[in-house]
Amino acid sequence: MKILAVDFGDARTGLACCDRTEFLASPVGVIHDYHLESTAQKVAHAVEEFEAKMVVVGNPINLDGTHGPRAQKCEKFAAYLETLTHVPVCLWDERGTTVSAHGYLNEMDTRGKKRKEVVDELAAAIILQNYLDYRHNNPQAEEKP
Repeated sequence: MKILAVDFGDARTGLACCDRTEFLASPVGVIHDYHLESTAQKVAHAVEEFEAKMVVVGNPINLDGTHGPRAQKCEKFAAYLETLTHVPVCLWDERGTTVSAHGYLNEMDTRGKKRKEVVDELAAAIILQNYLDYRHNNPQAEEKP
């Protein structure tokens, strides 16, 4: 099943998608938008474009496990997106994904404007790959418990 991942941000929202075998997550683009509703509409269009049957939205839970303002905004985004797409939308703990994305970009010596352009879609790919690995290791689970 094709799954679309979303790294929702205030100005840039990264997207990633996997192949039908759920083996590999790949970055597929960035949405530049400042509004939750219009961003969700653009993501809904991407769900159709990529023929995704599920969406995973990164949820930036605090390190202590609490849900701060950013996580609450992502939860609101995910709920709204689900009404637009009519496919399951799963929130996935994204703690550390942006840091990991920056680490990968450091290793590849990606700097400046190019770095800013790709970090969000790379973070979405990391979110999705983590989710795919979870599904692979827990085949009985449809979504995260």
